[in-house]
Amino acid sequence: MTLTVELGVAELAATRFAISPLSETVSSLQQLAGHDRQPSNVCWLRWAVGELAKEPLGLSHTWPLIAGDRPSWPSFLVPAPAGPRPSIEDDLVALRQTTAGQVRASLRRVFGDRLPDAVAALAGQPAVGLRTVAAELRAAHDRLIAPHWPRMRAVLEADIAYRAKQLAAGGAERLFAGLHRDLRWHDGRLILGEPWSEGERVVNRGPGGLVLIPVALGSPHVLIKLNTTTQTTVRYPARGTGALWDSQTRAPAGSTVRLLGRARAELLEALRSPATTTELARRLRVTPSAVSQQLRVLRESGLVARERSGRTVLYATTALGESLAEDRDKRSCDAIQLGQFVLGKPQRGGGDVVAQMRDR
Repeated sequence: MTLTVELGVAELAATRFAISPLSETVSSLQQLAGHDRQPSNVCWLRWAVGELAKEPLGLSHTWPLIAGDRPSWPSFLVPAPAGPRPSIEDDLVALRQTTAGQVRASLRRVFGDRLPDAVAALAGQPAVGLRTVAAELRAAHDRLIAPHWPRMRAVLEADIAYRAKQLAAGGAERLFAGLHRDLRWHDGRLILGEPWSEGERVVNRGPGGLVLIPVALGSPHVLIKLNTTTQTTVRYPARGTGALWDSQTRAPAGSTVRLLGRARAELLEALRSPATTTELARRLRVTPSAVSQQLRVLRESGLVARERSGRTVLYATTALGESLAEDRDKRSCDAIQLGQFVLGKPQRGGGDVVAQMRDR
C-alpha cells in the first residue's frame, strides 16, 4: 500500500518546515506505549521509565487515545503548527481549537462507530475533553520533554538547516528523497511507500502546502496525516538523533583525550549531537566563553562546523570529527535491548502510566 499526496507547484510553494514540542510529546508517549520504537531512543526510554516509576503521570483521557494495538490514533493530537517554532502552549491552543465535528470524525476513523467507554466522554463533550487532554499533554511535556528540549531543539534546527540546503541544491525531488528512503516526489505527487507496493490511497490533503515536521523522539517511519481540515503534516525522523541520547552517557575515547586534551575531547563527543554554545556550556558545566575558545580551535582543525538556523548558531562534528570520536567506550544505552522495557498496565482506573524495566 502506498500513500499519495497531490502536490502541485502552488502547494509546493506553500510547503514549510516547523518544529513542534507537542509532536515530540505525543511521540514520547507512543514510544512508551511500544509503538514503532526507535532503537536510538533507548537511553531516553530508560530515563523515562525511572521517572514514571517514581511518580506516574495521570493520563486518564489521553492514554486511551494512544495506547493499544490499533494501527492509528486521533490526528487532532498533533495539529499543524501555526508557525515555524511554536511553544508547547501555542501547540496546545491549536489542539483546543479543534472543532467538535473534527474530534468526533477523527475518533470514528480510529475506533469505529462503537466508541470505547474511555473515549466516549470526549466524543460527548469535545470542548471539555480537549481541555483535559491538553492539560495532560502539558504535564507529560513538562516531565518527559522539557528537561531535554534544548538538545532536541538543536537537533531539529540542524535538520531543517540541512533540508534547506538540499532544497536549494536539488529542488523538491531531492528534498523529499532525502527525508526518508520510502518517500519521493514525482510529477506533482508525493508518494510514501515502495514503487512495487500493491494498492494506493490518496491523502485527503488540507488547504495550502504541507507542513514538514522533523521528529527527534519518535517512529523510524514517515507519518502523513490522512485527513485534516488544516494543513497536512508530514512527520519524519530527524537526522542526528542517533547520538542525541548516548552522547550524554559516553566518555570520550582515551586516544581522543590524549590527542586533543580532555576539555576538547569532551566537547567533540558532546557535539555528536548538534548544540548551541549555551547548551554546551550548561551540559559541560563551564562558561560560554570557555566553550567558544575551544570551539574555535576545533573549527580551525576541521573537526567541528558551524551552522546558522534563524537566530540560532548550531555546532556539530564534521565527518573528520566523527571518525576521530568513533574509537570510544562502547558501553552505552544502545547496548540495551528495547525488549527490556515493559510498560505497566494503567493503574487506578486507567489513568496512571507506570513504566518499569525488567529482563526478558
